[in-house]
Amino acid sequence: MKSLYHHEHGGARSGGGIDFSVNISPLSPPLGDFSFEHFQLHAYPSIDGSGIKEFYRARFALEGATVLPLNGAIEGIYLLPRALSIRRMLLLAPSFYEYERATRIAGAEPVFLPLLAENSFALPGIEQLAEALLNVDAFFAANPNNPTGTAVPPEIVMALASRFPEKWFIIDEAFIQFTPAFPLNSLMQKVMALKNVIVVHSLTKFYALPGLRLGAIVAHPDVINRLLEYKEPWTVNSIAESVARELLQCSDFEEQLRSLIFSERESMSLLLAEIEGIRIAGGAANFFLAQWQGRGSLDQLLLYLSGSGIYVRDCRNFFGLEDNYFRFAVRCPEENTILLDALWAASVLLKSS
Repeated sequence: MKSLYHHEHGGARSGGGIDFSVNISPLSPPLGDFSFEHFQLHAYPSIDGSGIKEFYRARFALEGATVLPLNGAIEGIYLLPRALSIRRMLLLAPSFYEYERATRIAGAEPVFLPLLAENSFALPGIEQLAEALLNVDAFFAANPNNPTGTAVPPEIVMALASRFPEKWFIIDEAFIQFTPAFPLNSLMQKVMALKNVIVVHSLTKFYALPGLRLGAIVAHPDVINRLLEYKEPWTVNSIAESVARELLQCSDFEEQLRSLIFSERESMSLLLAEIEGIRIAGGAANFFLAQWQGRGSLDQLLLYLSGSGIYVRDCRNFFGLEDNYFRFAVRCPEENTILLDALWAASVLLKSS
């Protein structure tokens, strides 16, 4: 069992440098003249996080009854297995560790479906998925998956949800706004059609707001009502509610960020292919999963990068990624150039050592 505080993301580095281990937007949303001075902190926020609900209704054209505001998507990840009385949960491996931990804490058994390196960590075919679903109550996956960048096609989820109406299909769309197909690949608009499809969404990654826990569960109103029987009240604070409303004015930011990510991801892919010893997998979102296949060890590579003030995510503690895998985010052009130059220099240095 992993540590209670084991998480699959990076964190702030006290020594400075460039942190590629955290998969959030390299741009901050333009909140303009937003001020915290007008908050009456002696008063309670809305009991149901109405500011976040307003954002989801307006931004994604959702019915309010389908939105359950959260103190970050992580609240939903832990709420769902408990509230739905799940006994056996099908999970992709490798994937975000909190799905497994939430499953175990709820008293359920995780069942793992391996994503194979020789298949570029792609999702298995629909019949293999159907077979894996036979002896579980639910399937919890991310689209795109973290850390592999694997896409989980919505048409596959819908087909399986129709085929197995008694099973839950929970899709974490934390990174979906970083994908070119968004919003067509999102299931948020599909929850009224199939009651057993549930979406967990986060505003942390795309809007670069990890300090303000903002997210929601999007599901059929009957499912939302069931979840409300288990969810604690007042989990969304008034500052988070107000910021969520401000994000409705950030359409230019959204367009600029998506354009930057798509352009940089494409140019980085081409340049990474020229660096000896680096093999890239995934890449459907705003990060790359890479395997070090060059001379020397991954530890030597990571030491060289950290010595240059560059921090990436060592992925060897993920199931299936023990063989020298690491992950790094797509950031601004000048920062990405620094990373690529450092990877090239390390490759040359370790080859000659």
